[in-house]
Amino acid sequence: MKTRKTQLKENASPAPVQCTDGQPRFVGVDLHKKVATFHVLSQDGTSLESGSFDVGLDSIRGFADKHLRPTDQLAVEVTSNTWAFVRLVRPYVANVVVSNPLKTKAIAEANVKTDKVDARVLADLLRCNYLPSVWVPTPDVEDKRTIAARRTALVHERTSIRNRIHAVLARRLVAAPEGELFSGKGLIWLKQVELGPLDRALVDADLRLLDALARESVTIDMHIAQESYEDQDVQLLMTIPGVDCTIAYALKAALADVERFSDPDKAASYLGLVPSVRQSANKCYTGPITKAGASQVRWLLIQGAQHVGRHPGPLGAFFRKLAKRKNRNIAVVATARKMVTIAVHMLKNKEPYRYALPRATDEKLAALRVKATGEKRKHGLPKGVKPVSKIGGGKSRTTPALDEVYAREGLPSRRPRTRGEERMIRESGTERFVASLDKPKIVAKK
Repeated sequence: MKTRKTQLKENASPAPVQCTDGQPRFVGVDLHKKVATFHVLSQDGTSLESGSFDVGLDSIRGFADKHLRPTDQLAVEVTSNTWAFVRLVRPYVANVVVSNPLKTKAIAEANVKTDKVDARVLADLLRCNYLPSVWVPTPDVEDKRTIAARRTALVHERTSIRNRIHAVLARRLVAAPEGELFSGKGLIWLKQVELGPLDRALVDADLRLLDALARESVTIDMHIAQESYEDQDVQLLMTIPGVDCTIAYALKAALADVERFSDPDKAASYLGLVPSVRQSANKCYTGPITKAGASQVRWLLIQGAQHVGRHPGPLGAFFRKLAKRKNRNIAVVATARKMVTIAVHMLKNKEPYRYALPRATDEKLAALRVKATGEKRKHGLPKGVKPVSKIGGGKSRTTPALDEVYAREGLPSRRPRTRGEERMIRESGTERFVASLDKPKIVAKK
């Protein structure tokens, strides 16, 4: 009995049609994990050749040597191994177009769908310049995206395991102690609570998995911290309220080269944080967000936006105003979109967020520095100098001005505000808060 791979190879055209030298050809490749199908078209749409090849380093190079020309245009859809394939074939052709499969399906729906048909459709759409393409990341960006996705996956796995433990306790009507169940005291209680033999085995197994995940999380968090400390763009993004090192690292990896976005709204659309629209004639329906793009980055941004409502600056005022007029969930998603808009402006202008809380920002940046390098800066008075209270009695703490915080960590200063920003500050009622950012603040220690 013939295998599918053998049948595909036998279906390859035995006598390729000759194409005039120098004319561009259009190659469509339907890529899978083990086998790929290709189809070559001439400039006028004539089929020149088709066939299949195994997906491996040597097989791909053999396909490129035998079937590709320096003037060819090649199209392939995004899949798990696309970027490795693109890096291998790019030196052999004039251009490689990586297509968005979701948009390609909307253009080229067919009643008969096979690998050969898909390869032909890709080549034909490329020939007609009607192929929706995606930006091709560099190997470094691809690695950073992989690390960010792995970290998010570890968090989801940890949450799933914790939910399983809660389910065991609920099924046996065992009341957990007050407070965090997975804190130090909670874990001691979990290891000692009386359960049946099966339930005890299940809980112990999940606790071992939690320990393993904790160790892996520490390793990957250290890697992210070290790379973030060496990347000033990540530190700039950390100055946004609600954005920590992990969120900033994932957002920078997702956006990569921000110059490819003509405006910040395109970046928000790229991450799926814009509403879906259905419009026909004089009717227009606006629905939920599109949820396109990197789901883990969108999830991280929404988690960060949950904490923005308490911020006294313009971003917090935006959150509170929208939550009062709509509801909290809408305010969270809208704030996440605004955070992306702000991030794009910051990365393009190479400046930190202008309305960050000085003390919280100082603590975030200092924690990153200590975690990445172990370098702790000395604070306080020199040895032998007696402290003098600055508030008329009792101990006090001085929080520096925001620009001083940025200068301490090697970040650029804030630029002068525009007229539009001044108007936004007045409308949001945050004039006093913004004015307080320009001078040190002395507060009593508790």
